[in-house]
Amino acid sequence: MKNQLILSVLSGCAFIPVQAQVHTNFIVINLDDAGYGDFSYKGALGYKTPNIDKMAAEGMQFTHFLAAQPVSGASRAALLTGCYPNRIGFSGAPGPDSKTGIDAGEETIAEVLKKKGYATAVYGKWHLGHLEPFLPLQNGFDEYYGLPYSNDMWPYHPQNGIWFNFPDLPTIENNKIIGYNTDQSKFTNDYTDRTINFIRKNKDVPFFIYLAHSMPHVPLAVSDKFKGKSEQGLYGDVMMELDWSVGEVLQTLKDLNLEENTLVILTSDNGPWINYGNHAGSTGGLREAKGTTFEGGNRVPFIAYWKGKIEAGTVCNRMASNIDILPTLADISNAPLSQNKIDGVSLLPLMKGDMEMIPHQYFFYYYRVNDLEAVTDGTYKLIFPHKHRTYSLFPPGNDGKPGDVKEDFELKEPQLYDLRRDAGECYNIINEYPEIADRLEKAAMTVREDIGDNLTNMKGANRRPIGRVDK
Repeated sequence: MKNQLILSVLSGCAFIPVQAQVHTNFIVINLDDAGYGDFSYKGALGYKTPNIDKMAAEGMQFTHFLAAQPVSGASRAALLTGCYPNRIGFSGAPGPDSKTGIDAGEETIAEVLKKKGYATAVYGKWHLGHLEPFLPLQNGFDEYYGLPYSNDMWPYHPQNGIWFNFPDLPTIENNKIIGYNTDQSKFTNDYTDRTINFIRKNKDVPFFIYLAHSMPHVPLAVSDKFKGKSEQGLYGDVMMELDWSVGEVLQTLKDLNLEENTLVILTSDNGPWINYGNHAGSTGGLREAKGTTFEGGNRVPFIAYWKGKIEAGTVCNRMASNIDILPTLADISNAPLSQNKIDGVSLLPLMKGDMEMIPHQYFFYYYRVNDLEAVTDGTYKLIFPHKHRTYSLFPPGNDGKPGDVKEDFELKEPQLYDLRRDAGECYNIINEYPEIADRLEKAAMTVREDIGDNLTNMKGANRRPIGRVDK
């Protein structure tokens, strides 16, 4: 019993007495464009997500979890480095003509965990640069299979030849292109099978898997076994298959007796792309969506499941972000962090049940190259004048074709919202609470001095360059 306790402490898991484990495995499942309201436990209609619902019921769900930016490339850079993406020079969603990517001086989750002997793999969408120096094997991962950027960056985009000129879309295994314009109905199955095989192969050593699904980003695709299964059409079919994938991963952990020393996280890179209509998800009533710093763009689902360690059925209302995933995994594994400054903090105290812990006093909503568009303390949100995307002026498209959006709708005056009572950001209360707006403005000045703000022409003292290949 004494030896079990010692081992439990060493693995960071002494808060609930369990069978001793010498290490903790990690699986981070990152969906693409899944919205805050896209699961049946969140009220989704026309399909069920029983495995994800089970994760929420037997784990911890966060109600106020924010992607660092509401766009896939930048959001993924934040998740994997623990930094606001603009701190490391990262912005937007780099495509096939990009010459930039994650800098060699940054440390990903995989590189941090490698210091403790972890086997590492990524299956799915990468989006931190498609040129070889930026690919996963050069950034801490042992295995990679998937797409280098978004699955719509290919010749079959409905607006190719009008707005875009995308070339053939490569599928990459490790550092080698193994095909182009792969049948996308295979990907959810392929990513899942490779994840399960990696777990089985590494069941006796610590492992980290980043399962970065290409779905439900458009173009939607689903295997025959789920086609036509939902009442919501193709989007519901895709969500049901993603839920199946989660169930397969969890069942594998159970079969191999790995549940009690594996933390499984599920989240999304940003909110849904709602101008795709019936091929898009739900913000759950939040304002706007992907590509905006209103809540529909940044607030995403987050579930942490760790049998025997996280108390079942826990709901956490503290504000957290995907920049917190790296320091959390480092804390649990006792892996040393990079010497570079990061912005995330460990969520382990919350997972242990310390609900008094406040991960962030403020969260800063950056977008575009380095525009500070808003700041929140978790209750009040101050939005600064800026030009933004809006979906609300146009009807959405349907069946894979997008509706119109306005990309430069101008917000001319600052606005203040009480997110506790008005998560939909409908009622501007800045005239009623000028002292709160002043406090949030002062907080914004501290981050402008740190990492800059193009809207106020401040460069920031602590930004680092993005990686670049000149060819």
